[in-house]
Amino acid sequence: MEINALLMDSGDNVVTCISEVAAGQQVVYRSGEKTIALTALEDIPYCHKIALVDIPAGGEVIKYGESLGKTSEVIPAGHWVAHHNLFSVPRDYDSEMIPV
Repeated sequence: MEINALLMDSGDNVVTCISEVAAGQQVVYRSGEKTIALTALEDIPYCHKIALVDIPAGGEVIKYGESLGKTSEVIPAGHWVAHHNLFSVPRDYDSEMIPV
């Protein structure tokens, strides 16, 4: 199986496709020493995200181990994650800083 997606952090619930993936094709990525595949249930454009698990409406999309925002609708595993179903949520970065 040829790798065609990247998992940025072990806690992520999306991967980024590094090639265009048509509905029905396998999305293949590495997680540690494991090679994992899931079926794309819709077309995923180059450099876009696909959900690894069902993400509920209002759920957080996690990439790089960080929240990219929340979903505006349920995103089932295997579906495209992008501007049509993800919105930004303002963050309070001051409260997230670790005191030195």
